[in-house]
Amino acid sequence: MCSHPKQASGFTLLELIVAISIAGILMAMAIPSFSDMMRNNRLTTYANELVTSLNIARSEAVKRGITVYVRKIGGTGTYWSDSGWNVFVDNNGNKTFETGTDDLLRTYDKLPSKFILAGNGGIVNYITYQSDGTSNTGGTFALCNISDGNGIPPKPYTSKLIIISPVGRIRMGKDSDNDGIPEKTSSLSTELTDCTSP
Repeated sequence: MCSHPKQASGFTLLELIVAISIAGILMAMAIPSFSDMMRNNRLTTYANELVTSLNIARSEAVKRGITVYVRKIGGTGTYWSDSGWNVFVDNNGNKTFETGTDDLLRTYDKLPSKFILAGNGGIVNYITYQSDGTSNTGGTFALCNISDGNGIPPKPYTSKLIIISPVGRIRMGKDSDNDGIPEKTSSLSTELTDCTSP
């Protein structure tokens, strides 16, 4: 009886090289979009932290019937992102948080160095909410990812605007023309042009 040798099953070296090459090409195309997704998720997370802190201040002001502050840590001349910010009741009226004197409601840590959070106008250093839920002023916060050297002006899809109306309502800046840069108002000519001074 004559037996035929079994043929080896598996991949040839050429088939393996082609498969690895195709996998490499697919990975190269997927990594940039994954990086963009991660950047956008971080921007959204940090914007939500700020909005949450403002909502806490507003609700506590109404609930307690007093003025509540949201103030950046570290005084003037720095961005909100550099040291973080506090939500507190200013018992002695000096507009700064003092341990043992004021009631600290929440502290938010500084943001990673590749992010800038800056306010304009009356909210460069702090914002307050009164017992009726209104704020001391309106203004705009710009949150930008500057890891690619952007910031002035921001590159598309690297920034978010948090807009506070004069009565204290909070909303996110829209991107009406879908160019990846939010507008301060409903006019397309008011796009964010400088992350350090929104």
